[in-house]
Amino acid sequence: MQHFRAPRWLPGGHLQTIWPALFSPPAPAPPPAYLRERWAAPDGDFIDVDFVDAGAAGSPLLVLFHGLEGSSTSPYARAFAHRAAALGWNYAVPHFRGCSGELNLAPRAYHSGDHEEIGWVLQRLRERCGQPLYAVGISLGGNALLRWAEEAGHTAAATTRAMAAVSSPIDLAAGGHAIGRGFNRQVYTRMFLRTMKPKALRKWQQHPGLFDRERLAAARTLYEFDNVFTAPLHGFRDTDDYWQRASAKPHLHRIRIPALVLNALNDPFVPGDSLPEAREVGPHVTLWQPAHGGHVGFAQGRFPGHVQTLPEAVAGWLQAHGG
Repeated sequence: MQHFRAPRWLPGGHLQTIWPALFSPPAPAPPPAYLRERWAAPDGDFIDVDFVDAGAAGSPLLVLFHGLEGSSTSPYARAFAHRAAALGWNYAVPHFRGCSGELNLAPRAYHSGDHEEIGWVLQRLRERCGQPLYAVGISLGGNALLRWAEEAGHTAAATTRAMAAVSSPIDLAAGGHAIGRGFNRQVYTRMFLRTMKPKALRKWQQHPGLFDRERLAAARTLYEFDNVFTAPLHGFRDTDDYWQRASAKPHLHRIRIPALVLNALNDPFVPGDSLPEAREVGPHVTLWQPAHGGHVGFAQGRFPGHVQTLPEAVAGWLQAHGG
């Protein structure tokens, strides 16, 4: 994967991002048959966790934390479910609050630095499976997973054997400004805000006066949205404070379990010049920075391509480094 090259029929970071998400089949198999559990959160709210029990008792558990506005039905989540089944692993997709198809209850949502939530979920899953597990985070979920590992330090090994962050905006300011400009703003920002703003407005109906409704309705960038909604609801002063404190990049040297950080250099969301060098991350972190792949793309094969290359490579790395 470090030397991944996209097929010649799929040039450029934008096509390598959009095509796999919309047209490349996640797996040569039916969609996974998830079993959903609803967990009561420590603050009285809830999260929904989708499981596929593909392995025997005692089999490894692979946990996937989805990206912004993702879910267990996202193409990458289905692709990883297929790979877990092929390996005989059990599989779980915890949904960030409000992403499982039902609005959560508390006056909060989710964010890129939500390491306390990640830690609570991983500990509960660790108790369920009876052994340390494998964890993968996609985009936003990967940054949050890295922040958990950074905060947990040596104690992370009791919960997680190895982890991977895929296409994660580990420098949130660089990624946030990139997605707010030009083509990115017209396509990707609009796509995200199309679901984020209605959910936020429903949250206002649950908790009238929670934020400035008019300012949120007028938001045209993720920076503006985070300034009104994400930052103040989750204890940050403003967007700049949120992006600075929630970014994983400055703390990668604190990680004490095997961690793979995979970012394509042509990712439209994550500028290549914002990515760390090996000397910045410490001995437990492996950097894969292929020239191709887009954002959670990495489609391979003949037209229309498939997205199995990503879960195969990542799961293989986890197996090799997870003890």
